[in-house]
Amino acid sequence: MPAIQVTNLSKSYGEVKALSDVCLSVETGEMYGLIGPDGAGKTTLIRIIATLLLPDGGNARVLGLDTVSQYKELRGEIGYMPAVFSLYSDLTVQENLNFFAGIFGTTVKENYDLIKGVYHMLEPFKDRPAGKLSGGMKQKLALSCALIHRPKVLILDEPTTGVDAVSRMELWNLLHEIKNQGITIFVSTAYMDEAKQCDRVALIQKGTILGVNTPEGFAHMFPYKLFAVYASDIWKHLDAIRRLNACETAYMFGHSLHFATKSSNENADSLGQILKSIGIDAMVKEIDAGIEDYFIYQLSEK
Repeated sequence: MPAIQVTNLSKSYGEVKALSDVCLSVETGEMYGLIGPDGAGKTTLIRIIATLLLPDGGNARVLGLDTVSQYKELRGEIGYMPAVFSLYSDLTVQENLNFFAGIFGTTVKENYDLIKGVYHMLEPFKDRPAGKLSGGMKQKLALSCALIHRPKVLILDEPTTGVDAVSRMELWNLLHEIKNQGITIFVSTAYMDEAKQCDRVALIQKGTILGVNTPEGFAHMFPYKLFAVYASDIWKHLDAIRRLNACETAYMFGHSLHFATKSSNENADSLGQILKSIGIDAMVKEIDAGIEDYFIYQLSEK
């Protein structure tokens, strides 16, 4: 039995379709990522799975329990960490932990082994009001409170948004430690580079699942030969590059331009010559596609 099963889930806010016939399945013990830009429908899906929002159609089951009709039984089995910090800012770190442990009929001492990887970073600040913690420390406290009752499924809504790069990496390391203790993790993020942290990933855009695969699997699904092009002010030449016969698609990617072609005969040298013929002196190298490339390809197909 899957830990999470979502079937034909739909949700609208007035005329805005937030989710459209979403289907996905998360295996027990899996780290499953939901990745998409702001407004893609991630939070709506997370809140339905966490029993906090009613769907318009379809259903979601977590640990075999329906998120609507069996929400009372389910809430004691899941841990939920919302995107916005929602603990009590005027309570100290220790008081927040004690409060949430008490709600679930347990104690910090009883489940300390589960949260110690997170909480040891917070212990020096245990008497500080939660509202005065840094962004990264607030996330660690929220994670500790979501884990304090030893849930079977942990649901996280964009836990790395708004924290620095070091705190992001620390949080992912902690999530891997939690996963190793047998807890299923369903996590959303807008950062494509975080896909590699997950066992499998669902790409979502405008309330629709574009695909589900491993991060490596998405890269292999990219249908074109791909090159990275480096040149001064390359963005100024984007329109001209897109008009080339050899170009299937081209888009900026950080400081480089990614150039995709259907031609299997194209190589870095031949593409360099083509670019030189339109006045662009560039360094070109063939590269493997990543999940970002596949996501952009799917958007262009839509």
